[in-house]
Amino acid sequence: MEGWSWPLHGIRLRTADLDLQVMTEADLPSLCALLPDDLPMNPHATTYAGLDDRANRRAVLVQGYWRALGLWSPDDWALPFVVRSGGEVVGAQWLEGPDWRADRTADSSSWLVAPARGRGLGKQMRAAVLALAFGPLRADAAVSSAVVDNGPSLGVSRALGYRDTHRSVLEHSGETLQHVRLERAAWERSGQAHDVVIAGVSPALPLFGIDGDA
Repeated sequence: MEGWSWPLHGIRLRTADLDLQVMTEADLPSLCALLPDDLPMNPHATTYAGLDDRANRRAVLVQGYWRALGLWSPDDWALPFVVRSGGEVVGAQWLEGPDWRADRTADSSSWLVAPARGRGLGKQMRAAVLALAFGPLRADAAVSSAVVDNGPSLGVSRALGYRDTHRSVLEHSGETLQHVRLERAAWERSGQAHDVVIAGVSPALPLFGIDGDA
């Protein structure tokens, strides 16, 4: 159909230094080429005996993208963004609603290429998806988690107003995971949404179970 496009792909978020757009097939080769070797991958993802470790990691990334959009529903969704700085791809940011219409709680995960780390970009990209979640998507809360020795990730969370909640142990590695939570009221008090420009969301709202005319 001429002029047809998937509504999710029209969502765009901008911060002072970053441009976030919903991932497309065309972004996958660049993301695979940049995928950091130190990025923990889903330990439950399918791997293939005929592929080396790097190829398997790329397969996890690509199949994760296809799964996210292919299995989308208003009750359980995952929205992947490609992150650019100065026009160059520097990472990826995910926003997820695994039980969305039941609890209105958003989760997130992300990665940056090594040269882009330590510049405050992790905070900006998380703030961008939080502005989307607490704004047009009407989230009540946001959660995140990181292993206890991942100071940069937990530092981003705490800088954005998340509070520690509890810890758990990862079965596959034995590492301790710190869970954090951000309530809507704390996000609104922070005023950080004002630094984010959100575009193209209205046509996609029905896919989140939200009346596009509301």
